[in-house]
Amino acid sequence: MSLGKWAACGMTGVVIVGSLAGYGVYQDVFAIDTAEINTDGWGDRPAQVDGLHNILLLGTDERAGEDASYNELNGVRPDVLVVVSIDVDQGGVTMVNLPRDTMVEIPPCEANESGDGWAGGVDQINHAMTYGGMDCQGNTVETVTGIHLDHMVLVDFAGFENIVDSIGGIEMCVPEPIDDPKAHLVLDAGTQRLDGEQALGLARSRDSTESRSDLDRIENQHRMIGAILREVTSGEILSSPSSLYGFLDSVTDSLVTDENLTNDKMTELAVAMREVDLGRMNMVTAPVVDYAANPNKVALEEGPAQELFAAVAAGELTTGPADDEESGAEDDGGPEPSEVSLRVLNNTGINGRGSQVQELLVAEGFVVTESTNPDVRAPDTTTVYHGPDRAEHAEVLASALSVAEVVEEPSLGDELELVMGGVDWDGLATGGAESGGGSGAPLGDVDTTSAAEDEVTCS
Repeated sequence: MSLGKWAACGMTGVVIVGSLAGYGVYQDVFAIDTAEINTDGWGDRPAQVDGLHNILLLGTDERAGEDASYNELNGVRPDVLVVVSIDVDQGGVTMVNLPRDTMVEIPPCEANESGDGWAGGVDQINHAMTYGGMDCQGNTVETVTGIHLDHMVLVDFAGFENIVDSIGGIEMCVPEPIDDPKAHLVLDAGTQRLDGEQALGLARSRDSTESRSDLDRIENQHRMIGAILREVTSGEILSSPSSLYGFLDSVTDSLVTDENLTNDKMTELAVAMREVDLGRMNMVTAPVVDYAANPNKVALEEGPAQELFAAVAAGELTTGPADDEESGAEDDGGPEPSEVSLRVLNNTGINGRGSQVQELLVAEGFVVTESTNPDVRAPDTTTVYHGPDRAEHAEVLASALSVAEVVEEPSLGDELELVMGGVDWDGLATGGAESGGGSGAPLGDVDTTSAAEDEVTCS
């Protein structure tokens, strides 16, 4: 998983190059290789969503050259697969990492100059590259996730050191000392600036993680994505011609894109990315479980994974902290969710749904004291009951739900009652794994990492 942090760096490089190229700058200086992708052969494809640009970013050791000592795989297989979803309308970015060892159903792929083709069947997700190159790999990821891919970008492992060095290194917190001979890495504990070789070693290091697993290594890589983005979007890199030139040279030398990712498309993405706050750049790993047939492999945790993919495909995960701040700026001084105490009463007839809703409401900041079945009041339609002095609190709760009626109940005191109706219950307004439809599906229990700051604290 050595290129996880390369993902954001490569993506940033692409959009910066596109921005400059779109204005006629550097157009003849930085040549980017392209690959032919035949999406017409992918069969029935997911629908495109207006305002969304979904890019499959692949990290591979194909062209490692002198840096082959870092290679982990034989042949052309992406070490990292990341779906980068850029929402132009919402001004947000979601990056979904697909673990390379995930066993999936790879669709049939035609033979081409990159591979001998594939008849279809279960295999490791990154093996699709060996069967038909970027074309087969893109078809596989789109089929598995249901996310319409607009473009593909391949970045090579060998250039990563140069990329980090070209931006003057990245600042990282190392909680514990690291001595990992396999990754050629020795680091003291504490916050420090890593050069390219050290950053590469940390991204590759499995033994330095808590469980010594690829999944833990991905978490380190997510932190490095944030560090690279913070470095690139601050300081002198974008304002200094020499620094920018060095960065672009290191990025473009390691890129292959689909032939339709033109200068105009890059410019469009660059304009969109300029408006995105780092707090709205979120990274998440697709939920996986152990693969029954091979403990060294994983499989998608179907329910949570498909909910995550569906939310990304619909553009429902690109809001972030900045949205909350903006809404707070327009707050009329009413109660905050943390001031709203309630009981959740499940009248949907589906066991366990009340507990799921309780967890989602707590995640939204509400105080939920109990989740049970209704006793006194059991309407068929979703209803928020409130005491005489809690009308505003009830409205705050109702606004967090997809649908709800607000009714005063004189017998109630400070605590509200939310009765989930069996006829119209449709989850939270922001969606949820239990919503059964509705307008969205938040990440729920899936951990996310923001590019805005490093969540690991060094003493």
